[in-house]
Amino acid sequence: MHPFPLSSLAAFAVCLAAWGALPEKMQAAEMQLAIEPRLVHLRSGEEREWSSFPAAAQGSHLEVRFAWPASNPGEYALKLRQQDVKQPWRVLLNGQPLGELIRDEADLTHYLPVAAGRIVAGENVLRIESAASATSPSDDIRVGQLRIEPRGVRDALSEATLEIDVVDAETSQPLPARITIADADGSRHATAAVSGDQLAARPGVVYTSNGRARFSVPAGQYTIYAGRGFEYSLAQIETTLAAGQTAKHRLAIRREVPTPGYIACDTHIHTVTFSGHGDATIDERMITLAGEGIELPIATDHNVHIDYESHAQRLGVRQYFTPVMGNEVTTPVGHFNIFPVQPGARVPDHRSKEWSVTFDQIFATPGVKVAILNHARDLHSGVRPFGPERFNSATGENLAGWPMRFNGMEVINSGATQTDPLRLVHDWMALLNRGYQVTPVGSSDSHDVARYIVGQGRTYIRCDDADVARLDVAAAVESFLQGRVLVSYGLLAELTVGGKVVGGKHGSGELAALAGDEVEVAVRVLGPHWTQATHVHLYANGQLLREEAILPAAIGELPTGVQWQQSWKIPLPKHDVHLVAIALGKGIDGPHWTTAKPYQPTSPAWQPYTLGLSGAVWLDGDGDGRRSSARDYAERALTAAGGDLPKLVAALAKYDQATAAQAAHLFQSGGGRLAGEPFDRALKTAPPHVSAGIRDFQKAWRDSELVRDEN
Repeated sequence: MHPFPLSSLAAFAVCLAAWGALPEKMQAAEMQLAIEPRLVHLRSGEEREWSSFPAAAQGSHLEVRFAWPASNPGEYALKLRQQDVKQPWRVLLNGQPLGELIRDEADLTHYLPVAAGRIVAGENVLRIESAASATSPSDDIRVGQLRIEPRGVRDALSEATLEIDVVDAETSQPLPARITIADADGSRHATAAVSGDQLAARPGVVYTSNGRARFSVPAGQYTIYAGRGFEYSLAQIETTLAAGQTAKHRLAIRREVPTPGYIACDTHIHTVTFSGHGDATIDERMITLAGEGIELPIATDHNVHIDYESHAQRLGVRQYFTPVMGNEVTTPVGHFNIFPVQPGARVPDHRSKEWSVTFDQIFATPGVKVAILNHARDLHSGVRPFGPERFNSATGENLAGWPMRFNGMEVINSGATQTDPLRLVHDWMALLNRGYQVTPVGSSDSHDVARYIVGQGRTYIRCDDADVARLDVAAAVESFLQGRVLVSYGLLAELTVGGKVVGGKHGSGELAALAGDEVEVAVRVLGPHWTQATHVHLYANGQLLREEAILPAAIGELPTGVQWQQSWKIPLPKHDVHLVAIALGKGIDGPHWTTAKPYQPTSPAWQPYTLGLSGAVWLDGDGDGRRSSARDYAERALTAAGGDLPKLVAALAKYDQATAAQAAHLFQSGGGRLAGEPFDRALKTAPPHVSAGIRDFQKAWRDSELVRDEN
């Protein structure tokens, strides 16, 4: 137990003194009581959730005793501030439910209604406690700054009025936008805004479909932000409002990130209307899509086909995007986003535990050409598709024999981020080395209006984007399948090989036929002024080839929206490889577009991040005009060696580390032993990259065996 009591007698005396000092007509309306002014650290569960919290919490619950002169005759309001709430927490007043904290890791200030008669004359007990199950992960939160206000929530939120217009800085035309309201403490503060035909509202966030929003707030000091997703600038103003005041503000934003020839797509979008969880209704989703600048939204509610067309038309936002019907096929052994679905198509059976059956169902659905493996490292229904029990991370091999017939894979899911920002990226590159043609995907998996931001993770598809209301869906799908994409989570990384444009000839998804001993590789990192890239990586077949730090001072010398650009000359290998450029940056901790904490963390230590990924560019190193994977070369080397380990090691010398890992897997699968004196002797003669590749496979194989032994 962790009570934070006010002395009932002392508190009662304070209240009576305050009560008696006021004119009679003002007593009920004006008396307020701060019953816990501090923010208190609470923890549900035994383990510390995040290392940013103290090792020991102040308690598992908060209990505050306060006195009040009389029972409340009408609705009162409980004002509270909360931070980092992930699991359910309930609020009780005198042993009866009052409400719950909002399940959102953001810093929020909001109000709970206290119905008439819930406060009693004399001593009252307010308690905040975890409502999570005993098996739920730990949840570290801060909650406090509790205040009882003797008026209803609506009245508390309606002291002053804000009228906000968001316009394009170039044309002065209204723009759909996300408006964020933060109080003097930096907490997203509740407003009186309610969702409707043109607004989608949550505490501290108001999306507008037409650039205009009028809503009330308590009197006080605020910072107002306006933005429109990744491509746009961020405008902000500070304002102080007195009771009864109306303030009008015009916030101008402009497109900063140059993305001509790319379509902004979110392949993973939900609504509470059709998925049954989260909080974004279908109407709110249409408004948030327009407000975040998503041009090709894929409707992927669980095991249903949903068409956004009529909803977008009805809400007046259809001119801002071209909707596509899809489905998140949610099975006991994996989740797959599929599109495009033809109207009237049957829904695939989602009950099978066999991937072969699921993929047969998916690709038999009329219209469907894309199947994306979602959040492969997350545990759902007891299954983690790319956990070591089923997946060799060094070779991209499915150890259960499940067919890998998906043609896209999420490498960043902004609603389910990883502790290691490159974990899924490395898994994807391993799939390419295995020989699978899989397109990398960024998505949001958003079920919410404000908690997880729709389009925060997104995929840019190389395609004609001249009219976003009439996009060529078939052309976009084909470009996606060819891998002509960029992945964004607050940044973009463009990769150009041999001077050819990314996403076109010799660009992302293409096979570049080049001559000579060297090739020029250019990388450009894009982002708005409110993100900050810190590092650039260049990978070849999943191995780090170059890494450079980005100095903030250099950004000012570049065009708007460009944070870094540079060219390198790299040796042209004698075998095919895929190149991938990755930009990493600082996370966003401001209230306007906060990047989320890991969904299923692997460590309490975590650093927020942003990320951009180029997609794969293939180099035709052997000059045969065909795309060959590390697996292809490993098979050739094994055949040439005739099963002889020393000959295999010698044959691998002309390839790379990824090829050696694939060859080690094939050798062992064929009955060869990667242990003992003959193996040790052969490995001593191996070049460093060959021995490193074999060790990569062995480590991943041992990790899998350990997990299988435990189960």
